[in-house]
Amino acid sequence: MTHPATPEFTLAELAERLGAHLVGDGSRRVRGLASLKEAGPDQVAFVANRSYLKDLANARAGAVLLHPEHAAACPVARLELANPYLGYAHLSQLFDPILAPPQGGVHPAAVVADDVVLGARVSIGPNAVVESGVELGDEVVVGAGCFIGAGSHIGAGSRLHPNVTVCHGVIIGARAILHSGCVIGGDGFGFAHDGSRWHKIAQLGGVVLGDDVEVGSCSSIDRGALDDTVIGNDVKIDSQVQIAHNVRIGDHTALAGCVGIAGSTKVGRNCMLGGGVGLSGHLTICDGVQVTGMSLVTNSIHEPGVYSSGTGAMTNAQWRKNAVRFKQLDDMARRLSRLEKRSQEG
Repeated sequence: MTHPATPEFTLAELAERLGAHLVGDGSRRVRGLASLKEAGPDQVAFVANRSYLKDLANARAGAVLLHPEHAAACPVARLELANPYLGYAHLSQLFDPILAPPQGGVHPAAVVADDVVLGARVSIGPNAVVESGVELGDEVVVGAGCFIGAGSHIGAGSRLHPNVTVCHGVIIGARAILHSGCVIGGDGFGFAHDGSRWHKIAQLGGVVLGDDVEVGSCSSIDRGALDDTVIGNDVKIDSQVQIAHNVRIGDHTALAGCVGIAGSTKVGRNCMLGGGVGLSGHLTICDGVQVTGMSLVTNSIHEPGVYSSGTGAMTNAQWRKNAVRFKQLDDMARRLSRLEKRSQEG
């Protein structure tokens, strides 16, 4: 088995790519990233949090990426940048061997329909299946065991990790990243009941993903019942997230693990949903909303801000007592209202 070659750069090359100010030997070559404590002479470390400054004096890295205000404490070469954490994000992509430009080619064990349109340098791995009418843009990578359904389009530079399922009629923009086990375009949860049993409603819409979308492993984005489910540009979706049919999510929104969004809910731009957040169906969440982890949202939100629900952890004995009081809240509120009214009349 061959492994991708480890990328290697000079500090001068890294400084140019990052737009950073280099102090030190620009010809030094580095081959990876590591934490400030563990980085050796052929690696780059970074400092983006003040709590790690205590380790800076003992750094052995080939260079440290940091804010200019911390430069004086750095004993090794440094890459000075106003936003070192963002710089770290860019460096991480440079040093990830899996992100090297694809060489292109279709594995002999792949099954690709005769009318599939392949862009330049498309790579299709073993046991992948690409059905009729599919279009794959330049430098798309389809991992081993992926399935791409009929009539789907995938934009340039997108990457499907092994065992991704893209169902029929799905549109995916450029530079998308789909992680293993995710399903894009499965049937939405639609059934009609006749009084004794359920009857399936065919899901006739599709799914549209914008540019630069990332979907984590084992997440599901259901196709629309009639209209499409639409995910905007630069939306980031963590693992084990469920997005139901006809949901619409605005640009630059991020969803952490185990979020669940029920059907036909609209989430605005630049929103953040913490881990385990649940949104009921047919809601509207405006732009700029942050919902903290494990919250349940049952009403629309029309003002940007931070929202939470639920109670913090406590001992079971205390929770049981409070649970009884929760049931008494309505009665207590009515009694308080009567007392206030009597007080005002008095």
